[in-house]
Amino acid sequence: MTSLERRTLLRAGIALGGGLAVSPVLGAVPARATASAPAYVVSGRPELSHGVQSGDATVDSAVVWGRADRPGRLVVEYGTRPDLRNAETVRGPWLTPDTDLTGRVRLRGLPAGRRIHYRVRVENERGAAGKAVGGSLVTAPRENQRADVRFVWSGDIVGQGWGINPDIGGMTIFEEMRRVRPDFFLCSGDTVYSDGPLAESVALPDGRVWRNVTTPEKSKVAETLAEYRGQFAYNLLDANYRALAAEVAQINQWDDHEVRNNWYPGQILDDARYTEKNVDVLAARARQAFHEWVPIGDDRVYRTLSYGRHLDVFVLDMRTYKDPNDDNRYADPRRGLLGDQQRRWLIDGLSRSRATWKVIAADLPLGLVVPDGATAQEGVAQGDPGTPLGRELEFAEVLRTAQRRGVRGIVFVTADVHYTAAHYYDPARAAFTDFDPFWEFVSGPLNAGAFGPNALDGTFGPRAEFVHAPPQANASPMEGFQHFGEIQIDGPSGDLTVRLRDARSAVLWSTTLRPER
Repeated sequence: MTSLERRTLLRAGIALGGGLAVSPVLGAVPARATASAPAYVVSGRPELSHGVQSGDATVDSAVVWGRADRPGRLVVEYGTRPDLRNAETVRGPWLTPDTDLTGRVRLRGLPAGRRIHYRVRVENERGAAGKAVGGSLVTAPRENQRADVRFVWSGDIVGQGWGINPDIGGMTIFEEMRRVRPDFFLCSGDTVYSDGPLAESVALPDGRVWRNVTTPEKSKVAETLAEYRGQFAYNLLDANYRALAAEVAQINQWDDHEVRNNWYPGQILDDARYTEKNVDVLAARARQAFHEWVPIGDDRVYRTLSYGRHLDVFVLDMRTYKDPNDDNRYADPRRGLLGDQQRRWLIDGLSRSRATWKVIAADLPLGLVVPDGATAQEGVAQGDPGTPLGRELEFAEVLRTAQRRGVRGIVFVTADVHYTAAHYYDPARAAFTDFDPFWEFVSGPLNAGAFGPNALDGTFGPRAEFVHAPPQANASPMEGFQHFGEIQIDGPSGDLTVRLRDARSAVLWSTTLRPER
């Protein structure tokens, strides 16, 4: 990032410290803030209220996002020079309360494998604009280009009552991810915790006090559209989060907490905190807020993004088409987490891919048992180490077909369980053997409670090669069990190196995978 970009970003940012959160909407306020402006200003020059973001960068395009503090038109200038001399300009949509004053522009015709600098402003009906906010992103290499690629991944943001703490500089793990200089950030779900209200302070077991920046939208479980919007707006109150978002393109998927814990379609809630009991109604509101506030380039969450000769990323949606949480021991192959259309898309995409590495971004882990209450199961596995049952059936089909079609280089990355781990799946140890060995790498959380480790299910023969989890449940971010993962692919050789890092970016464990020749 250039000094010009840094000054621009800091002018637009939140200064966290001394117990104050300085919001671009509100100015200096105490630890209780407002995530998004409650009333829209209708006169004067419109300003960007929550910084800028980019996402879903391809070989020649990317999405740029902004939100205004009043109605206006989103305008983006972009080019390959940091000073944006001879920049192209795109006049985007008119931002209105119908989309919570958010909007996106798809930049097209970009050069492959380059850092693109951009500047965003909002104009009123007379063309007058407030201050512009700068950012940058990296486009994907060309399909056959043997280029270096580096990305980070993690998930589980602001959960279990742990929010933005001004006493420790906010969510500093996002600054550590930015310093790695990744080409993109893959958020593996639980981008927000809509069912995790924040208190102004939390007493810690050692006598310390954790303080949260709070907002009205984060004071209760989200039910209304405005409350769901406020979950996403809250994260962007943090300067570290906004700095990463302004400099690194995102790939986002969703999991359960964007709506509420362990939800599935058709569920009727038995939860006194909710006045709306129909989870489908809540999910529709959450989905709208997600697509308004996240720089995603497609209305469909599952999608493929390609990065040169060595990397295809298959982003799953294991929530929208999910079957009900039961004991997960059924024999019906039509049920599962993916649904028939997504399952075929994944199998066909893996079969067609010529990339060295096919990274499957899963918002739920494959071999870890994730219970939902006393008898029901939330994830793929259920603790029965025998032949596939329940949701394991559809992943058995994926893995079996991949083996039969000669697919090589499958790697799973995920979050969800709030610790970090490396799992090696080997048919020599498995009850189901019709697959080639592969790795699954787990990371998280990002400023949420730390948990784990979970039990491994033996159906697909996983072995934990590394685990870093807290000694007690819901450990605060101060306890040192926050994590993100890094994957670096060497262009000439295609070697893939995985580094599992902690909140200070220290490498806890690493391995290098080499392509099959």
